[in-house]
Amino acid sequence: TRSLTITSVDQSMFEKAQGEKVTLPCTFELSEEDEGPLDIEWVLIPADNQKREQIIIMYAVDRVYNHYYAAMTGRMQFTNLDPKSGDGSLDILNLKAADTGTYQCKVKKAPGVQSKKIQLTVLVKPARTKCSIEGSQEIGKDVTLKCVSQEGSPLLSYDWRRVSGTQNLPATSMLNKNTGELLLKNASREYSGRYNCVATNRVGTDECSVELNVTPPVHTAGIITGAIIGTLLGLSVLCSIIFCFCKKHREKKYEKEVHHDIREDVPPPKSRSSTARSYIGSNRSSLGSMSPSNMEGYTKTPYSQVPSEDFERAPAQNPAFAPSKVAAPNLSRMGAVPVMIPAQSKDGSIV
Repeated sequence: TRSLTITSVDQSMFEKAQGEKVTLPCTFELSEEDEGPLDIEWVLIPADNQKREQIIIMYAVDRVYNHYYAAMTGRMQFTNLDPKSGDGSLDILNLKAADTGTYQCKVKKAPGVQSKKIQLTVLVKPARTKCSIEGSQEIGKDVTLKCVSQEGSPLLSYDWRRVSGTQNLPATSMLNKNTGELLLKNASREYSGRYNCVATNRVGTDECSVELNVTPPVHTAGIITGAIIGTLLGLSVLCSIIFCFCKKHREKKYEKEVHHDIREDVPPPKSRSSTARSYIGSNRSSLGSMSPSNMEGYTKTPYSQVPSEDFERAPAQNPAFAPSKVAAPNLSRMGAVPVMIPAQSKDGSIV
């Protein structure tokens, strides 16, 4: 008996560039025995077998359902507006790298059931390719021209060509197509000129260019001497700044210490012995000026009651005598011997 058959079996792998459109074919033929309702499903089979298949679009009971897969919403549709005519092919617009995967078309019309798998690979064209020069552009030096694309699906291939001059690469050049590096050994003036790099993969190309200017060696002796002199001058200026800063700091520190210390030019306080001598001398001068009547009261004052250095009040025993307020030391403490001062009585005799 005849049954439902999928007729599009000619191509099962597609390679497209990002941004392009692809049509995944799925045509079929029905038989007289297929009497059930027609269902057409497109599913995305994940690379991880642990994950479930994802329905992306479906036709059932004369209606299209395309809201199952949000990543392709608005970018997919059936090629034929009436899939039941035998064409269930799928169009995917504005392809993205994430659209890469295995797609399966399932056609059901009981009792017939058929399916077909298609592998889709979305490649990214080379883009934002940049050229650069590495190494010294001096005569006799080795120079490397580099070329790399910021975007692009592998495998990328790089090729260099010379734009100016003979348009042929120098005889000493070595090209690595996988990395995009062009090594020019023992460069000479003839190597100067513009070089162009072309990055290529299966879906597109991109290119960039660079200007090479090979010059004689630069005399570095003068440059080195100037650099040394400049360094020494800079160090001397730095040392001067540090010296001035330290000097200023020491001056401030010294002023602070002197402010808090006792001044050295202030004379020390008098000792007890000098105070005692001062007190005795003052008493002698006072006694010399006293009259004989006053002497009698004064001589009765014991020497043991000489006021101390810290006691400056006048003696209370003799109100008529007013000693000087100069502080006097305790003579008994110092072991001083009392001195008897001779005086003249009323009749002229010495007592």
